[in-house]
Amino acid sequence: MPRIALVTCQEVREAGYDRDLPVLADAVRQAGAGEGAGAGAEVAVVCWDDPEVEWGRFDLVLIRSTWDYSWRAAEFLAWADRCGAATTLANPPEVVRWNADKRYLGDLAAAGVPVVDTRYLAPGDPADLPDDREYVVKPTSGAGARYAARYTPEDHDTAVRHLERMHAEGLTAIVQPYVRSIDTAGERALQFFGGRFLHAIRKGAVLEPGTAFDDKKVPHPNLRTWEPSSAELAVAERALAAVPGAPELLYARVDLVDGDDGAPRVMELELVEPNLFLFLHEDSVPVVARAVVKAAAR
Repeated sequence: MPRIALVTCQEVREAGYDRDLPVLADAVRQAGAGEGAGAGAEVAVVCWDDPEVEWGRFDLVLIRSTWDYSWRAAEFLAWADRCGAATTLANPPEVVRWNADKRYLGDLAAAGVPVVDTRYLAPGDPADLPDDREYVVKPTSGAGARYAARYTPEDHDTAVRHLERMHAEGLTAIVQPYVRSIDTAGERALQFFGGRFLHAIRKGAVLEPGTAFDDKKVPHPNLRTWEPSSAELAVAERALAAVPGAPELLYARVDLVDGDDGAPRVMELELVEPNLFLFLHEDSVPVVARAVVKAAAR
């Protein structure tokens, strides 16, 4: 019987934010039985920072909704290293470490992947902000639009205070042009599982004008299913092929937007704890469950 841990965090488990988690747990148990595992897979839903968990007892530890990790990045990455040394962690610790810092966008750009233009301002750097266009400021370590805001050149002083707050906390900032197409075409998230395209969704704009960087935001507004174009699939596959070391990825999500030329560009590459949106694609649940059981068997 394969033993599988689905990893979340305390806040998500208590509030039930992860709609997919109980459905996936049940599906993995059933898929384990279907793979000749007798009574099925043994599945535990656990928190990554629970000191009582013995990670080595699992055949596979699958990161799912550790949605507090960006607030505790050093602690989380240390856990990933320990867990990966004890058993199989999906995705692998070296992938988690690389993808947890959005400076990976520079690596993708260097590999020829079309990405949204990105600059980085580390603590101590001058506040070199655009004066000719709308732009976005956010941290290199962040999730759910945490510490992200949208500015115009007239908002310079407010944006500087935003930078000062992040730098005081030791955070490096990303500065990107605001991609206007998001307001009309939205942002598309292409999901891959077990090395194959699974499904896609589209969501609306997250950052509204005038919303403060420390306000709560809806990270996935106006969700709907999406059928990606061949161009979107091609860019997503190029991004995945550019991950250093060409590691085996159990899961991946590639977030795309349209550039000024109408061609898709990578906004983010989610390899740590992406929302899979299985509640919008119920047919994907057994596919994911079988892939998880297969990975545990390896």
